[in-house]
Amino acid sequence: MTHHFTLEYWIDNGWYVGKLKEVPGVFSQGETLAELEENIAEAYTLMLEDEARHPESKFKEILLEVA
Repeated sequence: MTHHFTLEYWIDNGWYVGKLKEVPGVFSQGETLAELEENIAEAYTLMLEDEARHPESKFKEILLEVA
């Protein structure tokens, strides 16, 4: 199955570091942009596998007020 996500990335000490904007918590890095793309796809796959192993997990949307 194909999903479309936005990869937000930056360069930090010579490494490409990035996150998926639509999926909080999925971050990765790579020596090149291509490697970052491969690594972020693997991180997303691992997150899905972890969620499948823990179907009892519950989610609740909350509102936080930040001063």
